[in-house]
Amino acid sequence: MRWMNIRKTYPNQWLVIEAVKAHSGKTKRLLDKIAVMETCSDGTNALQKYRRLHQQHPEREFYFVHTSRKQLNIQERQWLGIRRGHAVAAQR
Repeated sequence: MRWMNIRKTYPNQWLVIEAVKAHSGKTKRLLDKIAVMETCSDGTNALQKYRRLHQQHPEREFYFVHTSRKQLNIQERQWLGIRRGHAVAAQR
């Protein structure tokens, strides 16, 4: 489903969505095909459901959004450095 159709189907609601098909632009993540995973009563509830889904399926691409947004504006950030769990200890 596309964002325009989701906004019509779920007016003025918080959602947890999954990017089924997406690609990167220069600085933004562009979602070509979206699936609605959860509808939520408020932003706090949407964040909690997003965290639960992300913990269960870390390889999938989830977002929590409100349908009042005319366009999705998902900024991509470059990670600099090493995440603690991925660091390798140097041997002497």
